[in-house]
Amino acid sequence: MRASLIPLASPEGYGRGMSSRLLSFAREMRRAPTRAEWRLWSALRMRQCSGRKWRRQVPFDRFILDFYCPSLRLAIEVDGGTHDDPARDAARDAALHALGVDVLRVLNDDVMANLEGVLRLISEREVR
Repeated sequence: MRASLIPLASPEGYGRGMSSRLLSFAREMRRAPTRAEWRLWSALRMRQCSGRKWRRQVPFDRFILDFYCPSLRLAIEVDGGTHDDPARDAARDAALHALGVDVLRVLNDDVMANLEGVLRLISEREVR
């Protein structure tokens, strides 16, 4: 049996409030990424973006982050048709910020049409 890459009890937020249902849902989302998520993952994986380690569909507290860089404490959310409630997204971002996680939101269309621009945005966040 392979050990989990994500510790279940950690001061970084992994595992707190996490249910087995949330873990299962994250696994399902990893198996069936959107086209935009797959395209961005192809550019982030294996430390291709500034040598940073990125993870995808990461359970964090009571949320699942599309992409997460632990060393930067930065989450990237790729927003498509399911993210049509700005108030809900703002509340989620505020909750993550309270946990010490910065959130960068990008649109599916931007990832598909301007991946280099999205990667530039991510690199600018790394400098902060």
